[in-house]
Amino acid sequence: MAMVREIRRRARQIAPQVLFACIAGYFAYHAVQGERGLLAYVHLQQQLQQAKAVDRALDAQRAELEQKVKLLRPDSLDPDMLEERAREVLNYTREDEVVVMSPLESRPQTGGDR
Repeated sequence: MAMVREIRRRARQIAPQVLFACIAGYFAYHAVQGERGLLAYVHLQQQLQQAKAVDRALDAQRAELEQKVKLLRPDSLDPDMLEERAREVLNYTREDEVVVMSPLESRPQTGGDR
């Protein structure tokens, strides 16, 4: 019986320390591994850097497209250049024009002559 009392007495002395260690371990684990822990923070920082890189790339693309649109506005557009480009792209000519094609332009390009 004395042995059981001694075990109970020591258990009462150790129990608060073990309980405190378990609680501290629980919070320490979740501070590192938890949903809002250190590892999640590092992962979110990496995602933020990637998102910022994508944002910079999209900003550059947007600026390029805005510049192209600006060049197509009627107040800054050269009508002669527009006509020239449209005729080249669409392969149109006027009725009073004569088209002269050279043999080099009409022959398809091949890998090499034998």
